[in-house]
Formats: sequence, C-alpha cells, structure tokens
Amino acid sequence: MPKMKTKSGAAKRFRVRGSGSIKRSHAYRRHILTKKTTKRKRNLRGMETINAADIGRVHAMMPYA
Repeated sequence: MPKMKTKSGAAKRFRVRGSGSIKRSHAYRRHILTKKTTKRKRNLRGMETINAADIGRVHAMMPYA
C-alpha cells in the first residue's frame, strides 16, 4: 500500500497542537483593509480552534499530522 499524501493546501492552513486540537487563522484579513474598522481587524488577529464538526475532515486531509 503506498503512503497517503497530505493535501498541501491543508498543510499550509492548519496546525495541529500538542493536545490534538487544530488551529487556523482568520479569514478577511488579507486585503481591502481600509474600509474595515480597527476593532474588526484587531479581532481577526491570532489563531482560533477549528469547529468540532470539521476535525474529521481536516484529519483526513492531513493523515500524518
């Protein structure tokens, strides 16, 4: 049986923590920032844990993570 490949797009977007939870960054922070308020941009900083409903899908895309 050949090795399973990791989806490269998923590997760039998600990181698995030591506890096994998966973190992701926020969307809507790349461009067209002038019309967004400072508070909205500040709240988009940092990482967030993915929803529990998506954990299985992300693990399927990243079998060795």
